[in-house]
Amino acid sequence: MKKSVVIVAIAMAFSVTALNAKNVISNSSTIEVLAKKSSVSPFCMSIAKGDIETVQKLIDLGINVNKTSNGLTPAMYAAKYNRLDILKLLVENGAKLNIKSDKGMTAEKYAESSNAKDALSYLKSLDS
Repeated sequence: MKKSVVIVAIAMAFSVTALNAKNVISNSSTIEVLAKKSSVSPFCMSIAKGDIETVQKLIDLGINVNKTSNGLTPAMYAAKYNRLDILKLLVENGAKLNIKSDKGMTAEKYAESSNAKDALSYLKSLDS
């Protein structure tokens, strides 16, 4: 009897999960909304993850180091996530640090607000 109850419970759990998955997949507008919420470019995603090799390759291929993604420049992502080596690489390749985000913040302000000490120290050294 106990085995039957456990098997029925597992079967019900799988069926509920399958129904929810079908509902999400069949509703294309839901998928579009989810895709729009994560509109961070692959370049900025690489910066946030700290993947300096990919960042370097994309710069070598001619990517715009000042193009915003989800309202932030690549330098803002590097500053926010304390990616000092990537931030230096961006600056060496023409990143403008005085651009403001949609929220009116610069890369230095993002470093400050996220307590990214290395990035903040570097950005402040460029000011002087």
